[in-house]
Amino acid sequence: MNKLEVIKVVAEETGLTQKEVAGVVDTAIATIIDTLKKGEEVNIAGFGKFVVKNRAARTSINPRTKEEIRVPASKAPTFRAGKQFKEAVNK
Repeated sequence: MNKLEVIKVVAEETGLTQKEVAGVVDTAIATIIDTLKKGEEVNIAGFGKFVVKNRAARTSINPRTKEEIRVPASKAPTFRAGKQFKEAVNK
């Protein structure tokens, strides 16, 4: 299921237009991104938690050339499913 399909289902179930639902979905995603950029967590009860993890700089090996390459430090957004979400998927 992709974003457009989610929007269509939510619109059908709520009676809102697809345009209205798309605006809400886009705003929710933008809010999550902006919050993570600030270094804060987003915790949605019953669903899960979005956090940013810091990855340290490291040295890796190019498998083709066997050369060592330097991988710079970076930040990666991660999602951890909540207990209710996990239980619903496992039923």
